Amino acid sequence: MKKRLVLIATAILFVLVNVFLYVTVTRRLANNFSGTGQLKMVDVSLFLPFEESSKLARTGSSLKFTADEDLPVLDGAAALVPVYASVIDSCYPEGTVTYEGGKFSDDNYYGENFAPDSVMQYQNTVRGFDALVDGKVDLFFTAHPSKDQLASAKEKGVELEIVPVGLEAFVFFVNKNNPVDGLSSDQIRAIYKGEIKNWKEVGGPNKLIDPLTRIKGSGSQTMMDKFMEGDMLSARDPLSIFGAGIGYSFRYYLSGMVADDNVKMLAVDGVYPDEENVRNGSYPISVNFYVVYRKDNGNENVRRLVDWLLSGEGQRLIEACGYVGLPEEKPAA
Repeated sequence: MKKRLVLIATAILFVLVNVFLYVTVTRRLANNFSGTGQLKMVDVSLFLPFEESSKLARTGSSLKFTADEDLPVLDGAAALVPVYASVIDSCYPEGTVTYEGGKFSDDNYYGENFAPDSVMQYQNTVRGFDALVDGKVDLFFTAHPSKDQLASAKEKGVELEIVPVGLEAFVFFVNKNNPVDGLSSDQIRAIYKGEIKNWKEVGGPNKLIDPLTRIKGSGSQTMMDKFMEGDMLSARDPLSIFGAGIGYSFRYYLSGMVADDNVKMLAVDGVYPDEENVRNGSYPISVNFYVVYRKDNGNENVRRLVDWLLSGEGQRLIEACGYVGLPEEKPAA
C-alpha cells in the first residue's frame, strides 16, 4: 500500500513539475519573438578593396594616391566598414591591402589577419580607437567617441580632430512577429529604465520586455548612453529572457550589412528610420558619423583624404555606400 502511495505521489509530483515548466518556460518560449538580439557579425570578406566581387561603392575619385606616398592607415567601427573600404578601393593603389598568410581569412571575427603593413585594418570600435590613440592607425571611422574614450586619449596627452562626414540613424528593432511597429522616445527610455516591463503597456502582447544592451565602448552603446542621458537600468529582470526582446543599432548596419529578415526597425515618435527621413531630419535620432585623427599626425595625406571625404566626390561615395551625406550648407542671405 505504501509503495503504491509513493508511486502515486511521485507521478503527481512529476505532472506538477512538468505543468510548472510548461507554464513558466515552454509556453513563454513558444512565441517569444526570439532572435531579436542575434545579429550576425559583419562579413568583412564582402567589403575587401580591389576585389571585383566586393560590395563596395565605386563612384570614381580624382584623389589617387601612389604607392610611394605616405599612405594613411584606415580602421573603423563594424557599421562603417563599407565606407572606409570603399575609400581605399577608390583612392589607393592596388597591393596596399595585405594579409598575413597571403589572403583574407574567414576564421576570425575582427579581420585579425590584415598584415601590419596593410592600409586597411579592422579592429572594431574599442580596439581600433585605442590603436588610433597609440598612433598605429591614422584615420578612424566611427560614431562619436565616448566620454571614456576621450578621457583615455587626454590621459595619454593625445588631442584628437573629430570631423563629421555623414549621417546615420540610431534605430531600435524587434522581432518581425512582434505586433508593435513603433514607440515614442519616452516609452523607449522608460523600457531601458525598467519602468515599462511588459509589451502590453505599449500596445503589444502580454509578454515581458527583454531590453538588450551592447558592449561598453561600442559605437551603438555610446549612442545609447547619450540617448538615455546616463540614466539606464544596470540589471535586467532575469525572467525577461522568456519575453520578447528589443535592441538597438545603426540603420545601415542593421538593414544593409547584416540584413536579417527576422527583425524589423521601429518607428520612433511616429517616424520610420528610412533614408529620406534621415536626410530631411524628421527621424528624431539622426546622428553624424565621423573620421577621427590625431592632431599631431604629420602625414599631409590624412588631411587630403578628410578634405576629399567632405567634397562632392566623397559625399557621393558615402551615399553610394548606403548612408546619408551631410546636408548641403545654404548660402548666407
